[in-house]
Amino acid sequence: MTSWKEQLGDRIAEQLAGEVDLFEGQIELKKQGKIDDKIFAETRLRRGVYGQRYDNGLRDDGTGQKTLAFPCGDLTKGPDTVWDAPGMMRIKIPFGKLTVEQLEVLSELAEENSDSILHVTTRQDIQLHFIHIEEAPDMMRRLASVGITTREACGNSVRNVTACEYAGVCTTQAFDVTPYADAITKYLLGHPDVQDFGRKFKIAFSGCEDNPCGLVTFHDLGAVAQVRNGKRGFRVVVGGGLGAVPVQAKVLAEFCPEEELLPLAQAVSRVFARLGEKQSRARARIKFLVQMVGIDEFKKLVAEERETLRPDERWTAFLDDLHSTDETPVREAGAIPADASAGFKAWAKHNLKPQAQDGYYSAIIKLPLGDFTATQGRALAQLARELTGDSIRCTVEQNLTFRWVSGADAVTFYERLVGLEMAAAGAGTITDMTSCPGTDTCKLGISASRGLTGELRKRLTVVEDELHPAVQALRMKASGCFNSCGQHHAADIGFTGVSRQVGGRKVPHFNIVLGGQWTENAKSYGLVVGAVPSKNIPKAVELITEHYLSNREGKESFQAFMARVGKKEFRKVLAPIQKPPAYEDDPSYYSDWGNPREYTIGDIGVGECAGEIVPFVEFGLQEAEQQLHDAQDALEAGQAGAAAAGAFTAMVTSAKALVRHLDIQVKDDADDVVANFRTHLHETELFHDPFAKGKFATYLLKLHGDQSYKNASDEIAHRTLDEAQLFLEAAHGCYQRLTEAATAAAAAAAE
Repeated sequence: MTSWKEQLGDRIAEQLAGEVDLFEGQIELKKQGKIDDKIFAETRLRRGVYGQRYDNGLRDDGTGQKTLAFPCGDLTKGPDTVWDAPGMMRIKIPFGKLTVEQLEVLSELAEENSDSILHVTTRQDIQLHFIHIEEAPDMMRRLASVGITTREACGNSVRNVTACEYAGVCTTQAFDVTPYADAITKYLLGHPDVQDFGRKFKIAFSGCEDNPCGLVTFHDLGAVAQVRNGKRGFRVVVGGGLGAVPVQAKVLAEFCPEEELLPLAQAVSRVFARLGEKQSRARARIKFLVQMVGIDEFKKLVAEERETLRPDERWTAFLDDLHSTDETPVREAGAIPADASAGFKAWAKHNLKPQAQDGYYSAIIKLPLGDFTATQGRALAQLARELTGDSIRCTVEQNLTFRWVSGADAVTFYERLVGLEMAAAGAGTITDMTSCPGTDTCKLGISASRGLTGELRKRLTVVEDELHPAVQALRMKASGCFNSCGQHHAADIGFTGVSRQVGGRKVPHFNIVLGGQWTENAKSYGLVVGAVPSKNIPKAVELITEHYLSNREGKESFQAFMARVGKKEFRKVLAPIQKPPAYEDDPSYYSDWGNPREYTIGDIGVGECAGEIVPFVEFGLQEAEQQLHDAQDALEAGQAGAAAAGAFTAMVTSAKALVRHLDIQVKDDADDVVANFRTHLHETELFHDPFAKGKFATYLLKLHGDQSYKNASDEIAHRTLDEAQLFLEAAHGCYQRLTEAATAAAAAAAE
């Protein structure tokens, strides 16, 4: 049988072919034990091949149920098991654009090499799960034959460049940012100046200031299109990010002329590569470098770096043909039929948007959990071939947008979607939720974010027509852990997975984050108002929306309502549902959505040797939570200094509870608490979780050392509150691990 390498040899660009051949050779060397594990890990990551979490091959199907993918293992366990361990392939789709042929190949790969599911990510990528690493090179060749690469889709590299899905057809854009996103993608891909980063680097483009499609404010580098005196350029921002502690990007250049965009990005990359943190991954993003040196000094460093760059013709060559990325419709423009059905009209209300070009529309296909099947993918490719051409875009909200739908074909387009069971209405509403993989496939997942959003979507869809318009307009997003891959900080109502211990058993929870703003390119981020058991989250949504509707003034928006009443009111609303029932009364609370297994590692049980101590430490942690809530209230009252000081106090209180739990005598003053915390919990690594390790401990130690919280600005206070929240979550995790260790020791002694 002819190999894919032989079949596709003349269809693959020479450079891409060489890269895939190199990776295939590295796989062979790894099998022979001739490549260090760490080196190979970074190699495969830079080729888009990830390890993934697995639960006997089970995957949430979007309805809250688990379906069998196929038996699998752990991609990163080592040379003896890696070859039997399916993982995940992340496939770069620059600015989300897909052609018909590309979608067909992706669908074929999903069916032949994966579990027949294509997943759209919040970076406009496509991910295929449960793939085998030995099949990866041929998969890469098939992708390369249609112009797709997986290079630098993962790892410490420039990740997929994102942009508005409506770029070029938007009614509010300054100009089409597509050719600029395309140019910077090609220029930085494999560039030597972006190969020595300590962490990943994300770039986004937005065609206008007001609409959120580009979401530039939480990117490492963001560009917003502007026209000044007839000249095209960008307002460029740097150092944004969500993650554990969200940070708003700072303005690097109020107006960067279009010809300076690429050299500016190169200069930023060189400064980041040279000065960015390399030892501590927890502080290796560019946002920490900008915070450390200050934006004014960072501007100076970039300007100096720009002066040292050797001229490169690629900086401006793409400007000679800005229409190279234009799309050509395949159907004549037309009007939407006047006699369209009620079903079409309900779908079109949110899923069909007029383009700047008269008679054409962009149609949004709402994907449950960002997933669609290989069969659906092939059918969508055929639909595009007939009605829209090569104009498909993956969106940052995990949907698909088909541009250039003629109004005359809109009803036909909708009816074809009905036949594919892909005609769900309500794109961009409360039923259109974003979720990271959570505990389904991510090794960092704490709670089942996909299971939760699947359950919420199912419940809300049933009553969708009855929802108040103000509630329909809300955005909800969920992350399975603190890393914010589900972008929960920028949602009206966000959820982030955490765990709590009740009666010696773990209970899945979600922190509820309120006050984020999705509009104006994610203008502001929310803060945690409290943790709620996972099984009570649907009730929490009901209580939050009811409180909003009952108490808002006139047509007050949710953001305006939050600003007026404050988060303290919502904590009162949520208080009745924050405590789970005892296991004996309702064991369902002790498992997560879509997973019937008990949410625990081993059966801790009751009556542990540390049982008398548990109430004390839990009291201390609860006290710390209250102090943190008070600090949040202080920030809302305009008292930044008091807010930051309160956040620090909450950290000290939780640290003190843990130190005392170890039967260490400690004074009540912060100096003694921090000293003992450093000695008995940080240096011993008892506080370190398996993933963040010592990351969250450093928040307390740094604040105690530099006392920066004492003269806090609003921004510093906000950041300190986020750091305190993460420290407190880590304290809960530490307590759980200490309890497990004590239980294991008691069991061993009893044998």
